[in-house]
Amino acid sequence: METKGSQGGSPKGVETGGELDGEVRRKFYYSRLYRRFILINLVCSLVPLLLVGWGINTHYTNLAKSRMTESFESEVAHHRKLIELFLRERTSRLRLIAQTHSKSYLGDASNLRHVFELLNQEYGSMEDLGVINAEGKHVAYVGPYDLMDKDYSQTTWFKNVMARGVYISDMFTGWRKVPHFIIAILRVESGERWILRTTIDTRAFRSLVENVRIGKTGEVYLLNGEGVFQTTPRFGGTIMEKASIPVEDVHEGTRIRTMELAPGDGKGRPTRQIVATAWLKEPRWMLVVKQNHDEAFGEVNHANNATLLFLHICAFTILIITVLTTRYLVKVIKKRDAEADQLNRQLMEAGKMASIGELSAGVAHEINNPLAIILTEKQILLDMAEYSPGLDEEFKKSLVESMDQVDTQVKRCKRITHNLLRFSRRTKSVIEKVDLNPFLKEVVDLMEREARSMGIKFMTDLDDRLKPLLTDPSQLQQVFLNLITNAIDAHDGKPYGTIRIATRGDDENRRALIVFADTGCGIPEGIIEKIFDPFFTTKPVGKGTGLGLSICYTIMQRLGGRISVKSLVGEGTEFTLTLPYDPPGEVRASVEAKERG
Repeated sequence: METKGSQGGSPKGVETGGELDGEVRRKFYYSRLYRRFILINLVCSLVPLLLVGWGINTHYTNLAKSRMTESFESEVAHHRKLIELFLRERTSRLRLIAQTHSKSYLGDASNLRHVFELLNQEYGSMEDLGVINAEGKHVAYVGPYDLMDKDYSQTTWFKNVMARGVYISDMFTGWRKVPHFIIAILRVESGERWILRTTIDTRAFRSLVENVRIGKTGEVYLLNGEGVFQTTPRFGGTIMEKASIPVEDVHEGTRIRTMELAPGDGKGRPTRQIVATAWLKEPRWMLVVKQNHDEAFGEVNHANNATLLFLHICAFTILIITVLTTRYLVKVIKKRDAEADQLNRQLMEAGKMASIGELSAGVAHEINNPLAIILTEKQILLDMAEYSPGLDEEFKKSLVESMDQVDTQVKRCKRITHNLLRFSRRTKSVIEKVDLNPFLKEVVDLMEREARSMGIKFMTDLDDRLKPLLTDPSQLQQVFLNLITNAIDAHDGKPYGTIRIATRGDDENRRALIVFADTGCGIPEGIIEKIFDPFFTTKPVGKGTGLGLSICYTIMQRLGGRISVKSLVGEGTEFTLTLPYDPPGEVRASVEAKERG
C-alpha cells in the first residue's frame, strides 16, 4: 500500500508543480504585457503631448519676449522724445528771443522781465533769465537769486557756449548750491558777442522723468556721460550721485539687455533686471529704463506655469487612463485566453467524443453478431422444448415466456445499436430528405435513458401530416441534442420534470415548427437576450462552454430557419424552431461544392 501510494502520489505532485509553474509563467507574461502596454501608450501619448507643449511654450515665450522688448523700446523712445521735445522747445524759444531782440533792449531790466514773464506765461518752466556779456558779467538779470555781480568767465558752461553757440549743461550746483542746469544761446550783434541764459525749473524737468511709473519695480532716470544722475531714481540714489550701472558708449536707437544689478542703496542681493538705454542728442544724456525681470515677464512666467500645470494634469490624466485602459485590455486578454483554453479543452473533448463515436460504431457491429447468435440459440431452445414430449407443461410454459423476454431484450439491443450506428454515421454535411417525426424519435431514444435517470419524462406531440424537409440531418441532429441536453440540465435540483416535443406543419408558408418545452428552472429576463452569444453560459465552471446555443443559432440561420425562446423563471423554457421545407439555394450550393471537392 505504501509503495502504491507513493507511486500514485508522485505524478500528482509533478502535475501540481507543473500547474504552479504554468501559473507563474502566465502571471509573469501578463505582468510583462501590462508593462509593455503602459510603456507603449505612454510613449505614444506623452511624447506628442510634450513636443506640442514645448513647441507652444517656446513659440509663446519668444512672442511674449519679443512684444516685451518692443514695449520697452516704445517706452524708451516715447520718454526720450518727451525729454528732447521739452528741451528743444525751450532752446528754440530762447534762440528766438535772442535773435529777435537786441542786447540793448534786453539789457533793460524792465524789458527783460517782460520777456521772462511772457516765456513763463506760456511754458512756466524757467526759473530766471539773464543777459551776459563776452566778459562773463551780467548785463541784466531777472530771477530769485542775486547773481548780478557773479563772474562766469571761468565756468564750464560759459566756455562751452562761447565755443558752440548753443549749450545745455549737465546738472550742477554752481553759486546756488542746489542741482540745476542751464540753457544758453550765443548772439553776435554788430561784431559784439553776448549770451542769453536761462535756468530750467529743475522740479518741472525732473517730474517729467521721475514721475513715470512702470509697474512696481520699474524706474526711469537720466545719466550724463560720466554716469552721474541727472534726475533722482525711484529706488536708491539721488541726483548728482554716481550711479552703479555702467555707462555705455553712445549709440543710436534703444539697446535692451538683462543684467544682475544690486539695489540702489547697495544693500540686499543683486536682482535680475531688464535694462533699456537710449542717448539723447542734446545734451548727451543717457535715458535709462529699468524693471525687474520677473515683473517684466510676469505674464510670460504665469503663462509658462499655467502651461506646465496643464501639461502635468494632461500627463497625469493620460497616465491614469493608460493604467485603466491597460488593465482592461489585459483583463480582456486574460478572459480571451481563458475562453481559448476552454474551447481547446472542448475541442479535445469533441475529439474524444468523435473517437468514442467511432469506437461505439465498431462495438455496435460486434454486438450485433452475438445478438444474432443469441436469437438463433433461443429458437433452438424453443424447438427442443416443443419436440420434447417428456417436459412438464408448466416448465415449458415458463421457458417459452423466458425466451420471449430474451427476444424482446435482444430486439431492444438491436434497436439501440441500430440508432447508435445511424447517429455515428451522420458526420458529413449533406442535404437530403428528412422525416422529422421519426428523426426526433431517434434522438429521444438516444437521450431517454439519461433523462429517466433524473426523473424526467419525454412527451411527444408530433403532427402526422408534417411533410418531409430537405435539410442537413447531421446539423439538425446537433441542434436537437443541444436543446434536449439543456432541457435536462435545466432540471438540475428538481426531483422530476417533463420535456415536451411537438411538431406542426405550416404548408401555407412551406415551413415546419418544432417546439422543445421543459419544466426546468427557466431563464431570468435580464440575460435571455444574451443566451445566443458565444461563450455565454449560466452553468458552473467546467460544466458548460457557452457554445451550445450559439452553435444552434448559427446552424438554424445557415439552414434558412429561425430559433426563438420564451421563458419564465421557476416554470420552464420553450424553444421554437422554424425550418423551411426547402433549404436556401446557397446552402445547397455550398454542400454540392463540398461534395465535388
